Amino acid sequence: MSAIFFLIIVSITVAFGFLGAFLWAANSGQYDDDYTPSIRILFDDENNYEKSGNK
Repeated sequence: MSAIFFLIIVSITVAFGFLGAFLWAANSGQYDDDYTPSIRILFDDENNYEKSGNK
């Protein structure tokens, strides 16, 4: 029975560790996309051209 309590405590500790790592990464800008906005202009004209019906 004590092994179950130990495993629960360890799993909660690991879960909070992953939550802390995720929050740190999100706040430090790890998920910011700097590449896509710079190439979006290259593909913008094709989408507008197809939407207007001029194929």
